[in-house]
Amino acid sequence: QVQLVESGGGLVQTGDSLRLSCAVSGRPFSVYAMGWFRQAPGKEREFVATISWSGGSTYYADSVKDRFTISRDNAKSTVYLDMYSLKPEDTAVYYCAGSSVVVARSEEYEYDYWGQGTQVTVSS
Repeated sequence: QVQLVESGGGLVQTGDSLRLSCAVSGRPFSVYAMGWFRQAPGKEREFVATISWSGGSTYYADSVKDRFTISRDNAKSTVYLDMYSLKPEDTAVYYCAGSSVVVARSEEYEYDYWGQGTQVTVSS
């Protein structure tokens, strides 16, 4: 059974940086492409970023492009989301997602495994 566990969330101020981590356990070789999604209070969950199995392909939502960076360390079965120049509108629960395909994009149905989420709060 695959488990995804996020960590690194917290309370920061506008303009700060934060790194989220997502550790894959159980059957990590069943998970290929990885992604990050987020859900703000009162809103639907939305796509943030995704990375292919090799790490050679990444894709970002327009709202975070040039501010967030997704990366992975397959030796550690861990995916990261480095967030810079954080804004109050980045406040949300951030979810890690794993896919059984090598390359995934922005649709939730492309992802088979989900973490429980980690809260990120950006104060103004």
